[in-house]
Amino acid sequence: MPAKRVEMVPAKRRALILEHLRINGAASIQELADTIGGSQSTVRRDLEHLVERGYLERTHGGAHLLQPMRATFERENSVNAQLQRAEKVAIGREAARRLSARDSVMMDASSTVMEAVRAAADRDLPLTIVTNSLEIADFAADVKSWRVILPGGTIRPGYRHFAGEPGESFIRSLHADLCLAGASAITGTLITDVSLEIAAIKRAMIASARRTILLADSSKFAAPNFCTTCEVAEVDELITDDGVAEELLTPIRLAERKVTLVAPQRSRAAAQDARA
Repeated sequence: MPAKRVEMVPAKRRALILEHLRINGAASIQELADTIGGSQSTVRRDLEHLVERGYLERTHGGAHLLQPMRATFERENSVNAQLQRAEKVAIGREAARRLSARDSVMMDASSTVMEAVRAAADRDLPLTIVTNSLEIADFAADVKSWRVILPGGTIRPGYRHFAGEPGESFIRSLHADLCLAGASAITGTLITDVSLEIAAIKRAMIASARRTILLADSSKFAAPNFCTTCEVAEVDELITDDGVAEELLTPIRLAERKVTLVAPQRSRAAAQDARA
């Protein structure tokens, strides 16, 4: 078992470090090495990577999480996909149940929506998918019953998705059955993002769909990010995990939006860490 964990991909190791620090606040290098099953030198390299990209601040002999993150802080795709992994999988599975045969679906580039795509593929429904995500498009292209449409635009440096024109105008010319969208942050009834370009394309998707379902794990209930995407009143349903405090859901319920809570299936080790 230890040998297998040492071979863990860097993104997974870094996500485990961030999760450990989120739960515990701070940790020594030795403690983090024990958590990921790797060496102290590996942990030091991962910490330097995370510090350089603004996740952490180094302390003597360890590190602690920067809280709150800067309003324009944007996680790396590879690391973000591994954070709150069990929660995202459970949310994605629930979202996939909302799909019906021959639906047209707008899908943004969030990692939680990617989990909904994976779950939807298991249902083998004929769908038309419009997405600005190269990752989703690449996966969906192998599902024979799906028609995949990319709106175009500019690929943002370091991120595998389109933003800007002509994609926004093209999306606004469509009339989809459903939009599945993620969120960088939910604060009261406000949904925000770190990027003006991504917030704009999400607004276009929401405006062009008859129904919108917001997919956001409990960690997204936080201080607002840089720019407003929309108000909760503009979505029809929120799917999140049962780790969110009930008082944070109260403004959404008062806005008469449907809230669906899912229970993630965690490994025994992860469950023990969550209870610590």
